[in-house]
This record gives sequence, structure tokens and C-alpha cells, in this order.
Amino acid sequence: MDMPLTQHDVAVAEQYLAAGDVMAARPLLEQLVSEIEAYAAEELHTTDNLQYFSFESPFERVAYRRVEHDPRELVNIDVPFDRVYADYAFILIGAGEYEAASRALTQAVRWNPQKASYRLDLAELYRLDGNTQEWLALSNSVIERADDARMLARAYANFGFWFLDEGKTVPAMACGRLAEKLSPRDARVQTLVGKVAEAVEKAGAEVADLSDEQAFAALEAEGVSAGANAEVAVCLLMCATDAAREGDVNEATQLTVRARDLVGEDACRALIALIRESDAELAAQGGAAGKAEAAEVPADRGGAGAGESGSSEPEQHEGGAGYGA
Repeated sequence: MDMPLTQHDVAVAEQYLAAGDVMAARPLLEQLVSEIEAYAAEELHTTDNLQYFSFESPFERVAYRRVEHDPRELVNIDVPFDRVYADYAFILIGAGEYEAASRALTQAVRWNPQKASYRLDLAELYRLDGNTQEWLALSNSVIERADDARMLARAYANFGFWFLDEGKTVPAMACGRLAEKLSPRDARVQTLVGKVAEAVEKAGAEVADLSDEQAFAALEAEGVSAGANAEVAVCLLMCATDAAREGDVNEATQLTVRARDLVGEDACRALIALIRESDAELAAQGGAAGKAEAAEVPADRGGAGAGESGSSEPEQHEGGAGYGA
């Protein structure tokens, strides 16, 4: 069975969406979803050694490998299956069909587990459904994977509001500080910062005078990491280095800026220095160490195809470390 849809098919549906023509976009997307599911069931199956994704960029595939420690061969799909499901979910949300939208977003995450926006949108649907446990679990998964400062800020804002509702002012304050540093103009972040300020004022100087280190320690004690995943920043900078070597200055700059926005200027410089030092060591060794390491992990390969749905869906959580119980 040949691949039944193309990038052009997806682009046509998205053009209708961009124009606000939901009546035209919905049947097209429903047809694309049906074709994806039929093709996945007929042609390609996930195994213990092989998995299929529709990552948007080489960075996302590298980041997934590094964050998830997935040793399988990763086959990237030429058609953006994840966008089909995300676009379809957008229409379903607008129609108030939240349960169907949740299923669609779950599939969007399955096809591209690195896209934080899918996880945050799915988390919001769980929140609307009253499922605080999954709302927080998905928000935490964004903190572990986010490669965009705005998405990371949104995840911290979610936790900040929850901590406020629970009467936990100090971790809420930590979330507010982190979120404001990451995305100060975000409306949700600004709302959180205002509410945190009110709570801190009521709590008094003992709380207001806490340092970032003290506030972040309280957040960590609740099971929430205080800051972006350095592994993601490393992946951004590694891909930026590769782009620069290939002469793609714009891509290299964009990736470097994203890393800087995630971890800060000083940390970014330190990571760049470590990457350059590592590259220099490998060059001095004639690349032997790099080849040996590459031999230990199955190489990724591109290609057209789809995997079975469900194998990489957001996992169902039994609460978290200190939240959502």
C-alpha cells in the first residue's frame, strides 16, 4: 500500500484553516486522519527495534533520542502526521467536541512527542475535564522536554496556579519567577505573577525575602524541576553547530537563541564551550571515539511511513512526585 497522503494534501487543509473556512477543512482532515490510520494498520508496525515518528526537524529527533533514551531505530515520516491530528483537534475544540479533541491531540503527541504545544493543549483539555492529575503530569512532561521558552513558561504557569490553589505560596512564587523570566509578556504568566504577588504579600516578609535558590529548592521538593532540561539545550546547540558547519547561518542563530532563552546567557556559553571542547577531542582522536559511540546506537533514518498508534502516546500517570494525587 502506497502512502495515501502527501505534504500538499496537509497544506491544502491548513490553507482552509488559515482562511477560517472550517466547513471546508474539516472533511479534508477527517479524510486524512482516516488514511493515516488505515496506512499505519496496513503497512508499518512498531517493534522493539523500530519506531516511526513525524518529527519536524533533525533537532526534534536528536532531542527525543537524548531525552527518552530510546535505543530503537527511528524512522521519520515525510508527511506531518502530527499536524494532521493537531489541526483536526483545533477544529474539534472549536466545535466543543472535547473528548474527540483529546483523542486527536493524543495522536499528535504520539507522532511528535517533542512538540510541547501539543502536550500543553492536551493538558488544558484534561484541566477542563477536571482531571488535575493528567493536567499536571503533562505540564511536567513539557518541563522535561521543552525547547521553547514560551512553552516552558506555560508549563510553569500551570503549576503556579495549582500551587496557589493548594495554598503553597513558596513553590508558586518559584513558578512565577521562572515563568516571568522565560516569557514576561505572556498574558497567562502576567496573571500568575499578579496572583503570586498578592499571595506573597499576605504571607509576609518571611516569604517575600526568600532568594531564588530557596524558592527553587521548595519547588524541587514538590517534584518539579526548577529550570529547563540542559540536555535539550545541548541538543539545540549541537544542531546549531552542525548548521553553522553547513553554512546555514540563520538556522544556527535561531537554534542558539532558543538555547539561550531556555537556560540563560551564561549557561549557554558554558555549554557551547563544552561542545567545542568535545568536538576538538574527537577531532584529535581522528573521530574514532565518535564512530564507536555511533555503533552502539542504531542510526536514525528518514523515510515515508507510519507507525502503530499508541506506542508513544502520553503515558497515563498515577500521580506525580508531590502533586496531582
